Amino acid sequence: MTETVEIVTFALNPDVSAARFVELSRQTEDFVRALPGFLHRRLSQGADGRWTDCVVWTDAAAAEAAARAFESADCAAALMAAIAPDSLRMRHEAVHWQM
Repeated sequence: MTETVEIVTFALNPDVSAARFVELSRQTEDFVRALPGFLHRRLSQGADGRWTDCVVWTDAAAAEAAARAFESADCAAALMAAIAPDSLRMRHEAVHWQM
């Protein structure tokens, strides 16, 4: 099986600070860690202010199931409310090489 990377890019709503968003992200940790196929996650912010949430899953099926499960998770509502809705982009990519 091929590992799958879930890449979510977005901007925050103007009233949400970086520190607040990191705290909201931390509140999803237990939920995400418990999902089948989770390997690791990294949250970053670019110089342009846009954010990237990058999660690596064991395979595409795990990534897709996790995305569906996250939509209805209690911890997800506050996190999603912090994101500017029109800015959100998500894609899944197969890992072909890593070092």
